[in-house]
Amino acid sequence: MIRITDLSLSIHGHDILRDVSADVPKSGITALIGPNGAGKSSLLHCVAGLTLPTAGTVWVDGLDMSTARDLDRARTLAILTQSQAVSSRLTVEDLVGFGRWPHHQGRITDTDRAIVDEALAAFALTGLRTRYLDTLSGGQRQRAFVAMAHAQATGWLLLDEPLNALDPRHAHDLMSRLHAMSRPGPDTRAVVIVVHDLNAAAAWADRVIAMKDGRIAAAGPRDEVLTEPLLTKLFDTPFGVHSHADRLFVFTNG
Repeated sequence: MIRITDLSLSIHGHDILRDVSADVPKSGITALIGPNGAGKSSLLHCVAGLTLPTAGTVWVDGLDMSTARDLDRARTLAILTQSQAVSSRLTVEDLVGFGRWPHHQGRITDTDRAIVDEALAAFALTGLRTRYLDTLSGGQRQRAFVAMAHAQATGWLLLDEPLNALDPRHAHDLMSRLHAMSRPGPDTRAVVIVVHDLNAAAAWADRVIAMKDGRIAAAGPRDEVLTEPLLTKLFDTPFGVHSHADRLFVFTNG
């Protein structure tokens, strides 16, 4: 479980997060939604231990993320941020292989190679494995970074807007893969994802955390959070929500 308690974050006197508390169960997909500047990415960074909060605590599977060693954090969760600074002259295979570093620390085994192969195949990258990153499209690069996080083989996968630069087919394929890996099983991963596409959240998320002005406005099962009144208040825009064949569809009104 991720347990967030009274979390606050201030940067240069500006409040980014304000008294945020939430429990995220270690199962399924949890989507973070909200307008720009709501604090979604900052919350994800605090959960991963990349940013130290001004106050409050984050525990992940019993690990205090503010005091844990980098190696322990990397073996507990994988995070893909919006900005990735790596050499463009890496191959796709090299990049995905970086996900194994917390486990082999330079002593690569056959198991590590097999996990990299599986990650390449899972995200349709096998045919691109020897390509350099600077020869890829934006969508291909994005899939390569997600595959790297997947290869880290942690119980938690945190993704900050992974659908950016993906066309509809690959966005669907990615969410389908994340949904499958988050179902109960021996290798299940709990996924926490920041998304702006509300219909992606409606289609794939099990739970939704809605944020605004650095606070949690609502949290709970998808159908209880993705409602017309809540979304209208959250985004200051009239919203409609339609249910058809056990699916929710979200749209703006007017």
